[in-house]
Amino acid sequence: MFGKRAAKALAFLPLLALLGAAPEPRWQPIFDGRTLDGWTPKITGRAVGEDPLAMFVVHDGAIRISHANYPRFEGEFGHLFWKEPLGAYRLRFEYRLFGDTLPGVKVWQHTNSGVMFHAQPPETMRRDQAFPVSLEMQLLAVPRPTREPSGNLCTPGTTVHIDGKLDPRHCILSSSPLMPVGRWTRAEIEVLPDGKITHRIDGEAVLRYDHAELDPADADAKPRIAAMGGMLKLTRGYIALQSEGHPVEFRKIELQRLD
Repeated sequence: MFGKRAAKALAFLPLLALLGAAPEPRWQPIFDGRTLDGWTPKITGRAVGEDPLAMFVVHDGAIRISHANYPRFEGEFGHLFWKEPLGAYRLRFEYRLFGDTLPGVKVWQHTNSGVMFHAQPPETMRRDQAFPVSLEMQLLAVPRPTREPSGNLCTPGTTVHIDGKLDPRHCILSSSPLMPVGRWTRAEIEVLPDGKITHRIDGEAVLRYDHAELDPADADAKPRIAAMGGMLKLTRGYIALQSEGHPVEFRKIELQRLD
């Protein structure tokens, strides 16, 4: 008899665990598909909020980022910042690189964009600063001069650890397959409360790292370190969509808070 009662009790444990489990944090759209409400541009050489040549627009339900009104690229890197700093979260979105690269770009800028995160506030960037101090999920497509995957990591003013060791590379390639120009691709950035970070492309983990810090050797990072009282550890910051001279679109941008 005891054995039967014990078996019945054990059978209820998964149900009790399920009933007592905390609900999954909800996904929150942070782009409404119609306007750029909540988003602020910062373009190299211009003040925060200035975008006189419409680098950032909404087109057919997506944020379209391009230099369509620029005759050639002359250092006008652009970043479109969401309004709120974030700590632990998941960010998912769809993106596609399309069309032609603007004349004047360097080789590495071809079919190249990205999403910056743990970024400095846009108002703290120098007027002529090219990139915010941040981590970047780099988004690439082929054809391009160098055949590289998407979902890579670049580290303007920052450093990370991979497999328990500091990785000194500025850009670290992921395990993603090559993505063709024009293809809508699903991407996700996961930043856990313990500092572990994962990049995903089409649902597959393609890069993992942790121990994100400001780089004391980087000129743009030094003011951020001073503002943080000498602290190097990066635990939160802003997200920003990047413009590097090749047209790109972002849609279905959603946030799941984990803290």
